[in-house]
Amino acid sequence: MGPLNTPDPESHGHSAGSTPDPHGHSAGSTPATIAELDLAVSACRACPRLVAWREKVATEKRAAFRDETYWGRAVPGFGPADASVLIVGLAPAAHGGNRTGRMFTGDRSGDFLYAALHAVGLANQPTATHIGDGLTLRGVRITAPVHCAPPDNKPTVTERDRCRTWLDIELSLLKPTLKSVIVLGGFGWQALLPVLAANGWDIPRPRPKFGHGVEVDLGSIRLFGSYHVSQQNTFTGRLTTQMIEDVLRAAGSHAGLM
Repeated sequence: MGPLNTPDPESHGHSAGSTPDPHGHSAGSTPATIAELDLAVSACRACPRLVAWREKVATEKRAAFRDETYWGRAVPGFGPADASVLIVGLAPAAHGGNRTGRMFTGDRSGDFLYAALHAVGLANQPTATHIGDGLTLRGVRITAPVHCAPPDNKPTVTERDRCRTWLDIELSLLKPTLKSVIVLGGFGWQALLPVLAANGWDIPRPRPKFGHGVEVDLGSIRLFGSYHVSQQNTFTGRLTTQMIEDVLRAAGSHAGLM
């Protein structure tokens, strides 16, 4: 099937006659700003299995959203270009970010995360329902190692590694202002460490293990581990509101946001 809502390459900074690579930017070019990165991510078609799945979901839809037009593309990061706190998740939800086009927007995981961000003063409102709902983040950006919704919420290692180019660019662009990185879950932790190393941060050996409440000082930044805000964790009480707010406060305080 053809791409859904695929953006015009010229609207994403590709010069006339240039040929975008599967990651969405012209051969020999790399996004130089967060805005350019977000546009390039939204045009990415590098992983055939993920492209097929995200577009299938966007066509078949969930009954509750049958009258909505799904985003059906790779979901870029969300938040200011000069963020001092970066939150790293896993991948967009099939009927959340894959529907709305914004990280953690339109699903229960996002409801939990944004309510916590608002409670500690890092978001202007506690809800995230759709692009244009007025939500803004204060000094915080949210991203993921995988930008497409994967079947069963399980991207492959190959897909994670192929998507790494976006996380690598994002970290390099955020590096001048970045102070704290919150990683939601072990998948994000494992994906992030080699990218941090590639961008000049010294990772301790043996590599630090993921755990909720773990903090690792990397010099110019500090890593904070938290259980993922998935329903599996929040509904069972493995991750409580107090637990996530404590991590957000610690990261925000370290970054000078509170």
